Amino acid sequence: MDFMQERITTIHDFRIEERSLCLALEDIAKERPMTLLIPMLFEEIFGDHIENILKEINESNFLTKVVIALAADDEQQYIQVKQYFSKLEIPCIIVWCDGPSVQQVIEELKEKDLDITMFSGKGKDTWIALGVATLDSYAIAMHDADIVFYSRVLPAKLLYSVVEPDLDFFYNKGYYARIDMERLIMYGRVTRLLLSPLLNSLLEKTHYSSNFLKYMCAFKYPLSGEFGITSDLALNIRMPGDWGLEVGLLAEVFKNTALKRICQVDLGFYEHKHRPIKSDAEEGIQKMTKDITKTILRNLVELDGVDIDEAFMQSVNVLFKRAAQDRIRQYHADALFNGLNYSRHGEECIVEAFSKYVLSAGREYIQNPADVHLPDWKRAISAMPDIREKLKDAALNDFNNYG
Repeated sequence: MDFMQERITTIHDFRIEERSLCLALEDIAKERPMTLLIPMLFEEIFGDHIENILKEINESNFLTKVVIALAADDEQQYIQVKQYFSKLEIPCIIVWCDGPSVQQVIEELKEKDLDITMFSGKGKDTWIALGVATLDSYAIAMHDADIVFYSRVLPAKLLYSVVEPDLDFFYNKGYYARIDMERLIMYGRVTRLLLSPLLNSLLEKTHYSSNFLKYMCAFKYPLSGEFGITSDLALNIRMPGDWGLEVGLLAEVFKNTALKRICQVDLGFYEHKHRPIKSDAEEGIQKMTKDITKTILRNLVELDGVDIDEAFMQSVNVLFKRAAQDRIRQYHADALFNGLNYSRHGEECIVEAFSKYVLSAGREYIQNPADVHLPDWKRAISAMPDIREKLKDAALNDFNNYG
C-alpha cells in the first residue's frame, strides 16, 4: 500500500501569496483554455454563500467559461437561475439538464441506440454538462455549489497541476480538512466511518493483493466532489449514474491513465452542507452508503476478479465493524486533544447503521450486479458526432427563449 501511495503525487500548499497562482494560470490560459463546471440544484441559489462564489468567480481571470449543470423542475426555476447568474462577467452556459431542449437531444441519442434516459440525478447532469465543458477547453475544474467559504484559489488549485506544462498531470483530486472551526465539529462521516474502514477491510479480506484498493486508500479524501481533469481524459471515462459518483470516477481514472499522471492537492479547511441521517433507506446518507459500497464491489470484481458472495460479505462486515471502531478511538483522541465537540456514542451508532447498509448493499449487488455507468463521451460521439454541439445549442436556445 505504501508503494501505491508513493505513486499518487500529493501536492501540499505552502504558498504564502496565493494570488501568484492565479496570475500564473492567466498566462497558461492563453494556450490551455480552462472551464469551471458546477453541478447545482435550483434550491442552491438561495444559499447565503452563493453571492461570494459569484464574486470570486468573477475575479478568476484564468477561466475561459463557466458551465452550470442545472437541475430545475420548470421554466420559472430556470429563469430565476438565469437571472441570478447574469451577475457573472465570465462567459457562462447554463445547461438545463431537465429541460425540453436538452431532453430532445437525449431522445435523438436514444434513436441512435444509445439510451441514457433511465438515468437521473447528479451523475447524468454532470455527464451532460461535461460534454459541453470539453468543447474548446484543455481542462475542466469541477466543484459543488454548496461551498460555504469559497475563494478563486479553489479552482486555481484544482487546475494548476493539470494545465502547467512542467507538471502535466491528467487528473487532480482535491482534499481538505472537514472541520468546522467555529462550532468545533468534525465532519466527513461517510469517509471516516464508512469508506475508509470499508476499503481497509476489503484489503485485509483480499490479502492486500488489490492494486485498485491500494490506489483508493492513497487518496486523503476520496469522496470530495472537487477535481481538475483534462478534456481528453474526461471524454474517455464513464460517469457513474448514482451516489457512487466520486468513488466511481476515481475508479475510471485508475482504468484510463497512468498513476504518475494522477495527483491530489490540499485545499485547506472547507465547509459545505451536511446530509442528515434519515430512517428511510432510500434517502439521504443511507442511499449514498449503499451506492458507494456497490460501486467498490463492482470495481473489485471488474479489476481483480474477486468473487462476491454471502460468505464474503459476512466476513467483510465483521472486519468493517472492527476497523470502524478502531477509527472511532482515534477520532475520539483527536477530538479531545484539539478541543473538538465529539460524541463517541453518536459515531458508534452511525457505524452500526453503516454496517447494516454495507451488508444490505452487498446482498443487493449479488442479486443484481448490473452496471450503472453512463457511457464514455467517446462512445456518445461515435453514435452522434455532433452531440456536444447540439447540447450546447440546446442550452443557448433555452437561454434565448426563457426569461
